[in-house]
Amino acid sequence: MTGTVLDSSGVRPLEGAQVRIAQLNRVTQVDGDGRFRFTGLPAGSYTVTVSYAGATEQTQQVNVIDGGERALAFAMSAEGSENSTILVLGQQSTLLSSIARQRSSDTVTTVLTRDSIGQFPDQNVAESLRRAPGINVLNDQGEGRFVSVRGLAPGLNSSSINGNRVLSTGGDNRDVALDVIPNELIESIEIKKSLTPDMDGDTIGGSIDIQTTSAFDRKKGFVGLSAQGDYNELAEQWSPKFTGNFSVPITENFGIAGGASWNRRQFATDNIEADGWTTADNGIDYAEDLEYRDYDVQRVRWGGNLSIDWRPTPGTTLYVRGLYSKFDDTELRRRLIFGFDAEPESGSATSATFNSADDRIEVRRDLKDRREIQTVATVSAGGKTETGPWTITYDVARSFASQTEDGSVDPIRFRQRFEEPGALGVTINYADLQRPTYAINFGRNDFLNPRNYEFSLLERTTREDAKDKEWSFRTDVARQFALADGDFELKAGGKVRLRDKRQNFIIDLFEDVEGGLTLADVLGRSAFTLADINPVTDLGRVRDFVARTADSQFERNDIESDFVTASENFRAKEDIYAGYVQGRLDTGAMRLIVGVRLEHTRQDLTGNRADVFEEGSILNGEEVEDDTVIISPVAFQRNYTNFLPSVNLRVNLADDVVARFGAFRSLSRPSFGQVAPRFTVAENEDGEREGAFGNPDLRPYKAWNMDATLEYYFSKQSVVQAGLFYKSITDFIVTSRQLNGTFAGIDFTEADIPINGDRAEVFGAEFSYSQAFTMLPAPFDGLLANVNYTYTNARGDVLGRRIPLPAASKHTANFVLGYEKGPVSFRAAASYRDQFLDELGEDAESDRYVRPLFQVDLSAKYRINSALQLFVEVVNLNNADFTAFRTGPGQRRLLQFETYQRTFKFGARANF
Repeated sequence: MTGTVLDSSGVRPLEGAQVRIAQLNRVTQVDGDGRFRFTGLPAGSYTVTVSYAGATEQTQQVNVIDGGERALAFAMSAEGSENSTILVLGQQSTLLSSIARQRSSDTVTTVLTRDSIGQFPDQNVAESLRRAPGINVLNDQGEGRFVSVRGLAPGLNSSSINGNRVLSTGGDNRDVALDVIPNELIESIEIKKSLTPDMDGDTIGGSIDIQTTSAFDRKKGFVGLSAQGDYNELAEQWSPKFTGNFSVPITENFGIAGGASWNRRQFATDNIEADGWTTADNGIDYAEDLEYRDYDVQRVRWGGNLSIDWRPTPGTTLYVRGLYSKFDDTELRRRLIFGFDAEPESGSATSATFNSADDRIEVRRDLKDRREIQTVATVSAGGKTETGPWTITYDVARSFASQTEDGSVDPIRFRQRFEEPGALGVTINYADLQRPTYAINFGRNDFLNPRNYEFSLLERTTREDAKDKEWSFRTDVARQFALADGDFELKAGGKVRLRDKRQNFIIDLFEDVEGGLTLADVLGRSAFTLADINPVTDLGRVRDFVARTADSQFERNDIESDFVTASENFRAKEDIYAGYVQGRLDTGAMRLIVGVRLEHTRQDLTGNRADVFEEGSILNGEEVEDDTVIISPVAFQRNYTNFLPSVNLRVNLADDVVARFGAFRSLSRPSFGQVAPRFTVAENEDGEREGAFGNPDLRPYKAWNMDATLEYYFSKQSVVQAGLFYKSITDFIVTSRQLNGTFAGIDFTEADIPINGDRAEVFGAEFSYSQAFTMLPAPFDGLLANVNYTYTNARGDVLGRRIPLPAASKHTANFVLGYEKGPVSFRAAASYRDQFLDELGEDAESDRYVRPLFQVDLSAKYRINSALQLFVEVVNLNNADFTAFRTGPGQRRLLQFETYQRTFKFGARANF
């Protein structure tokens, strides 16, 4: 028996709809093409029932004969109405689709979808994920970039596009920057928090699967266009955005779908940072460095996706799918830096006064001009063949990610040193944690004179070429067996992933220039709102100077340049061979999936050993007359195998109550930066050897994971759920500062080395509630709500300390209140996350924490007619900011503060 389930207008398949044969207790779910299938049915008369969130249940009586095949078609309407609009369009459609797909899933899953005209509520994938339970989004310049699931660092998640891995654009790590991918190219996002054996086993936090559009997602042709303008209050600039989507069903069994997006976002960030907090001999607490940073940022995103889908026979579906996204990030930063070598001569609990008579006060004014281009691409081809009780799926994919820089300047620095009595006096006021201020007590004229600031450094990333490439090959074979009460599926398969990641830098450090250069030669102005940081550099004048000045006119620091370049570069080849077997028993009321996965990992790692011997140190028994650097290549190879069992149980306790339990073993491989054999050592004239090492012998994180949830679908448009989760993680990786030892045959006095050995535990609870209030009288029947809350207690033992795990907020919550009726649509969304540990310091007082964040966004839409809609949005309505701090000395002390202000969006969407 086969069939289709669409909305009553015949526009969109209703993925996740549940199809039941009552007499046999057999249940299946509708796939993304709107199709379902039963095999091995005995001859007889059956009642087939289809249910979908928010829709009226439908039933058909069917007679089946031996050797025959029956094809059914269901057209679903919204409950209480013949109209199916709310099933496919607007906020209610995305809510109902998410409820239906969550209910039908095999595991603990959260689903985010767009509606039939391609509307997703947020600006990138990371921002959309912020609305899901258990998610903490880590921002960059006020915009979501990396995703933490259930309190675990981004590198402990896996991210895929159409089931194939998204690679990391950054050279060192496995973290996937999800702000690279525009939402307009996405059909749905699934966050799977428990694993089955047919899934990649290398995730501990969660598996994030991004699905792009398919030509079979719609049964009628569609073209959607949108134009948008953004205005950022701080930058006082407009940013354009244009998108287009289409779906063309050329025949019933062949179609093309895709989309394109282009966005140039211009915004500003005002930032203050402090470092080197300590206590002076006179008891005054102060920061040795204080920086005022003025950022102007331009981010250009453009990308496209294309899907070609073909059904050559009723039992076979083939596809070719591709996605390409480019993220062009230009970051300009003007900076005023105070560097205090002297301890404060006086002060209080909230202030410190410095005098150049005591020791040097260095003032730097510099410019960063960095352009970084990140690219993500995936192309896959494959399909599914169903013949009798057999189902075979197959896929081959090529994934690519890169990050490049070409001539970025970070920074060009001008400095003035105040070393004499009466040269400069400065008082820093720390009373406001977020906004420390400075006052010049004397020496103001010299402090403000740009001619006194001389060029001292130009650090140029002459080239960054980081590439990450992967081939993957996957096949699965499943055999279904009809039982007297339900069915059983035996499934086995394999996957091969061949990955090649490399990072190549050329970094040049220049410390002088012919003819000299002062700040007055490149003078500009700043509109910084948190303090007066003038005089500053002018971007255009700096670019002109750098462009017309040949490298030969600079004095290059060859030792430092070669040392820094060599210490960054590496290559890692990683091949993963996986196989699994699983059984799936479904009796209608109960679904059990049990199996095991085996993953074998082979790594070939190459890097450099870089030794710097300072003048006066000993090399090969002789004293070194000049600073010397020695660079030699290093190579390592390693293999390991992981056995990953799992069990997932889903039970219908009642018609509207679903209980789930999952237990599984998983792993997360160390970041490439941690295992790359990059060994750097600097030896001074006293024979002290300070180093930093990668550790090719690191073992992967390993975890036992358990989930238990209870879901109550108290109406067709609603769900409330609660759950508990627990993770026990061994071989947790931390960076250890070690003294007087030997590593990889290299002696050191002091070195930072990543090591295994620590243990971590994560325990938490999740609650979510979603409802469309269609039962209320008009006009209140257009209301809908979505609320979720997650409690996470994630702690680990690190170097003798019990700490919260980095990026783990104890409390996260999201609130969405929407209204949609007729041509009008409103949405208010608020997200909250508690403070979290960002970086581990040398002791508890120096650990870096990020303060809680509460952000409110608003949107309003008005549909003029069936083809045209206008919209307005406000992002960060409450002007939420970012603050990082440490707990001492004495009290909370600022490490970083950023403010972004509001962004307003105006635009129009047209669909045909």
